[in-house]
Amino acid sequence: MEKHTLPLMDITKLVEQFKLPGVDVSALMEARRKDIEALTEVNKIAFESTQTMAQKQVEILQKTMQELSQTMTTGKPLENASKQGEVVQHAMEKEFAYMLELADVARKAQTEALEVISKRAQQNMQELSSLVQSKK
Repeated sequence: MEKHTLPLMDITKLVEQFKLPGVDVSALMEARRKDIEALTEVNKIAFESTQTMAQKQVEILQKTMQELSQTMTTGKPLENASKQGEVVQHAMEKEFAYMLELADVARKAQTEALEVISKRAQQNMQELSSLVQSKK
């Protein structure tokens, strides 16, 4: 079976072929490059926050397992049974605090990503405005 491949095209040359009056191709291409840079930064923020959240989840699990292990291996069985309720309640309180911490990490990452996108959108509007004004 024959494999079809699309030839790589130089987008600048493609746009220049149409020679649209009043269109600054280099400014248009620079704006798209900046868009790609902004998206790359947003993806980096998302990736880093995902890594941070995964690390926090591992830490939470390790701490919880250590506490449960310590409670189960120390003291007498009846004491352990009475302590289990306390340990479970304490663990749930800690888990809730950890969940809040993870939510804060996610919120911060979303805020950073939104700032990058908003900044780029404002730049796009300014670039478009300057292109329109320069045509007058």
